[in-house]
Amino acid sequence: MGTTFKLKFMAACMMSTALFACAESDVPTKSVDAMEETKVLWKEGVATPDLWPALDALPLDQEVEQRAAELLSKMTLEQKVGQVIQADSDSITPEEVKQYRLGSVLSGGSSAPGDLPHAPTQAWLEAADAYFTASIDPEGVEVAIPLIWGIDAVHGHANLDGAVVFPHNIGLGAANNPDLIEKISEVTAKELIVSGHDWTFAPTLAVPRDARWGRTYEGFSQSPEITSQYSSRIVEGLQGVYGADGFMGPGRVISSAKHFLGDGATKGGIDQGDADITEEELRDIDAAGYIGAVESGVQTIMASFSSWNGKKMHGNKSLLTGVLKERMNFQGFIVGDWNGHGQVAGCTNTDCPQAINAGLDMYMAPDSWKGLYETTLAHVKSGVISQERLDDAVYRILRVKLASGIFEKGLPSERKFAGDESILGSQEHRAVARQAVRESMVLLKNNDKTLPLDASKTVLVIGDGANSISKVAGGWTLSWQGGGASNDLFPNGISVLDAIKNVVEPAGGKVVFSANGDIPEGISPDAVIAVYGEDPYAEFQGDVEHLAFVDNGFDTETLGTLKDAGLSVVSVFLSGRTLWANPQINDSDAFIAAWLPGSEGSGVADMLFRTDPSYEFTGRLPYKWPATADADKALEDKPLFDIGYGLSYASAMAVPQLSEEAGVELSVAGSKGEVFVKGGIVSPWSLVSVNADGYEVANETTDIKVGRVDYLAQEDALKLEWQSDLSSTTKAAFYADTPFDLFRESNGAMELAFAVTSLNEDDVDLQVQLGCSRTDECAPALNVNAQAGVWNEVRVSLSCFADQGVDMAQLDSILSISAEAGSVIGLGDVRVVADADGVQTCPGK
Repeated sequence: MGTTFKLKFMAACMMSTALFACAESDVPTKSVDAMEETKVLWKEGVATPDLWPALDALPLDQEVEQRAAELLSKMTLEQKVGQVIQADSDSITPEEVKQYRLGSVLSGGSSAPGDLPHAPTQAWLEAADAYFTASIDPEGVEVAIPLIWGIDAVHGHANLDGAVVFPHNIGLGAANNPDLIEKISEVTAKELIVSGHDWTFAPTLAVPRDARWGRTYEGFSQSPEITSQYSSRIVEGLQGVYGADGFMGPGRVISSAKHFLGDGATKGGIDQGDADITEEELRDIDAAGYIGAVESGVQTIMASFSSWNGKKMHGNKSLLTGVLKERMNFQGFIVGDWNGHGQVAGCTNTDCPQAINAGLDMYMAPDSWKGLYETTLAHVKSGVISQERLDDAVYRILRVKLASGIFEKGLPSERKFAGDESILGSQEHRAVARQAVRESMVLLKNNDKTLPLDASKTVLVIGDGANSISKVAGGWTLSWQGGGASNDLFPNGISVLDAIKNVVEPAGGKVVFSANGDIPEGISPDAVIAVYGEDPYAEFQGDVEHLAFVDNGFDTETLGTLKDAGLSVVSVFLSGRTLWANPQINDSDAFIAAWLPGSEGSGVADMLFRTDPSYEFTGRLPYKWPATADADKALEDKPLFDIGYGLSYASAMAVPQLSEEAGVELSVAGSKGEVFVKGGIVSPWSLVSVNADGYEVANETTDIKVGRVDYLAQEDALKLEWQSDLSSTTKAAFYADTPFDLFRESNGAMELAFAVTSLNEDDVDLQVQLGCSRTDECAPALNVNAQAGVWNEVRVSLSCFADQGVDMAQLDSILSISAEAGSVIGLGDVRVVADADGVQTCPGK
């Protein structure tokens, strides 16, 4: 018998004890011999539930339990299968909801009624009513079960025109204000009701370790303590207090804690990757936020795309059932993520009994729902999925629906607050957002007490973020990836530039705006405010290879030029993560980590000019700020600024000149999904010419002559000319030296996009393929017409190629184009982008 010892549940021990104390709670003892056995299990991704905190089961409403049992007894098998499936609104009609009796509809980040990824209130309500009415149509069934409509309102209801857009979670973590986070959740819930939604996929309770991860900004902090403090307050802000009057009443929506479990710990910061960590780390850090969420009665929890030690979470029964449902006594239902079940070993998007057998209760099958319905029904009939497991899943879904009051609430358009657009622009809601911006900003440098600025002076405002609410708000804003939206699409928001004007001009000062930093003739500014940073992104499209900030949209060398000219330079730095930005910090007298503050630019202006004497920089770093751009080294070395760092106006600390040695080659691509953009071929891709003899780098001497042509800017597109003496079809292709992985992008949410035009006098017919290997094996070709003198955007759904057997994790080529001899085309802006409309464009269709 081995020696026994006591494990501790450490809520914050990964952090410096000078900043955060460790919270401890007893966990059952375990013998050394038993621990060795446990180690073998967790190395295989199998948890030991009795090592996890045991939570008391919340008291259940017996009326709800009785009604759920009665409803379940009256449902057909087909209805039950329908209840465990959720489809995306871009891929299902109300008539199909009625036919298949699906339990839920979601709207993905770019799915909305109409042609745009966002929509006005009335369009949302009309769609909500149509789906709801279809779901409760009694024709052909003894009981009809209303569906619930979910959406990712992750920093406000940002797919609804006019809604308040709050700072992303990384900024709210910097604020470290649980009272404020509850207010934000209450506002978000009420604005969701305006558009007829029942359910938000929030809060994200990840504890990100590696800032290369494209979802870093969705995590509140590297500190599990902050995440733990927030989780219960967010759940209560969205749903109300469990068991109290008003729980799930008017102005409340269903909450979904996500993503269970370990998504913030993936190796290399790779989205949907593998968390190669011990069970203790998974429990003590990654699970910390779920304790409060479950204890506060969170109604749904979303399974993670990621794996733990090689085992996909959607198929991990030891964690979904053994830990979450049995050990932690979670009584709601577990929903999947976007086709995440299809990544489980042995599964496809349309066939995965393994997930529901592991404990998943509702598949998120956005575009695969119909095929999944048929296979799931067959698996229940054959016994692969037991009737008991199906009934348990449906019972849990019914419990949540009944507790939410969905059976009594009536049509979405008839509920309290529905359609009331005055709520969206209310001063109360905007005031909460403005406070959140003020409290989230972290002052990293303020040499010579540059801030606050004098509003009575002349201020030069520069940078591509100054007059763009879209850039300032980041991803998950009006569309999944965010960006590209004009300010008029934020009728209840204000840009940083306009907010600055609102402060400076009444004080007698003058604001001069120059996006690129040029000083207009005759202007002598007293100070410069530069608003710049990362372009918007979401999820895996935001994964990066290093932590160096790379200019985009604004040349930051301008900062040094202006500083050398004797001007005070203030940087308002926009980012979804902490980045190595030493050159920009050096060229700034004051440097603010503003994160992604959202639609209320007035909060930024408040702090630049201290518009109220009571305002103070109280934001503190929720993540370590790296001293190097080498992410692996940054994880091990001392940071430039540690968690908890942040200056006040009165701080006398001066930041010295910093090293500008990045530690990595900055020519390496910073973002994934780009192939040829802004006139440059992005690593690891190269353009080759492919013929019967093989392939070689395309240039003047190959079968395809390569030149330049104008698309959106001077010579920013390729000119490809198939020589007139070619005897066989020759391809122009983008090849990688080593196979490239687009497996995650091929789950139905992404497309390959490029712009093309004919430079001949007439149109040119092209053959476009993806996945061509060095043995010249390709996916079936797509016929594309390049119109003479007209640039057209072509989009091809990556899922179409995956469905045809292309190994999306081992791509040699991302795009191959064939044309007849003598053809000349222009090719530009080749990249992987978010699916714009949810409609697949497939070869031959």
